[in-house]
Amino acid sequence: MLVLAKAAMAMMLGFILSIIAGLVLIPILKRLKIGQNVSMTVGERHLKKNGTPTLGGIIFIIPTIVTLLLLKFKGSIELSYNLQIILIVFASYGLLGFADDFVKLKRHNNEGLSILFKLLCQTAIALVFFYIYITNGGSPTLEISALGLDIDLRWFYGLFILFLLVGTSNAVNITDGLDGLATGLSAIAFVAYGMLAMNAKWMIGNQEVAIFCFVLVGTLLGFLFFNSHPAKIFMGDTGSLALGGALAATAILTKHELSLALVGGVFVIETLSSLIQMISIIYFKKRIFRMAPLHHHFEQLGWAESDIVKVFYVVGLLLAMAAITYGVWL
Repeated sequence: MLVLAKAAMAMMLGFILSIIAGLVLIPILKRLKIGQNVSMTVGERHLKKNGTPTLGGIIFIIPTIVTLLLLKFKGSIELSYNLQIILIVFASYGLLGFADDFVKLKRHNNEGLSILFKLLCQTAIALVFFYIYITNGGSPTLEISALGLDIDLRWFYGLFILFLLVGTSNAVNITDGLDGLATGLSAIAFVAYGMLAMNAKWMIGNQEVAIFCFVLVGTLLGFLFFNSHPAKIFMGDTGSLALGGALAATAILTKHELSLALVGGVFVIETLSSLIQMISIIYFKKRIFRMAPLHHHFEQLGWAESDIVKVFYVVGLLLAMAAITYGVWL
């Protein structure tokens, strides 16, 4: 019960700090005219969002780190080795996203860092994560508890980690196209991984990792106060890359890598819809969806933005509950 009380306190503290950060940062960004350049390709209804402040990821990244430091100084948690790894990935991907957002703002368009350069940086962070993980006793095995399997992937596990970190960070980034969509889905995902981490009693510092997840849920709920429709601020790549990286790192450290396909099921579906659309256009000269990723397809069908977000939330919640059932009971 103590860890639940700590998690509740951490979530509340993260929420309060995130709200304060939003109230302070949004007016500053407006005065500095740091606004999103909305592309015509996403539809006319999004043009009214042009100029909405971006870099909103700062509103939950900094409060999350500050909350954990406050809990550390209070003696409520320890900065365990596993928590430190997650924070390194969280901050590193956030800094990469910030650089990308900064370049977009500098150029006054949506052309940020080149795709190749971003991919190389994401890969470099993933390789550093893998090196730290393996040299500190991490196991290159894939566990399938429902089948009682423990598969040693050896060197291939490095490629697997690379795929998870790069793929998840980009998947959250692709999903961040409607007000509150990526924010709410990420909060749901981290609730699930907080519960999975809490149950991973074999893991050193599992309670601290669980508390990190719940702190992040709190800061995301605070950010959602500003990011829900109509959004007063966007998270930008600063937020989406940080969330995806932290989500994948948590999945790897808790040895619930396969659960990520369920917990982040909506992110996976959104990414696959973009990939399918691209392949279909290149090789078959036809569109499968009216527009990709999938949330834009529903917009083209005439769905209201808030309705799409609510439906995606429900799907994300159902998938997260299925992942918790698999990870804790099976």
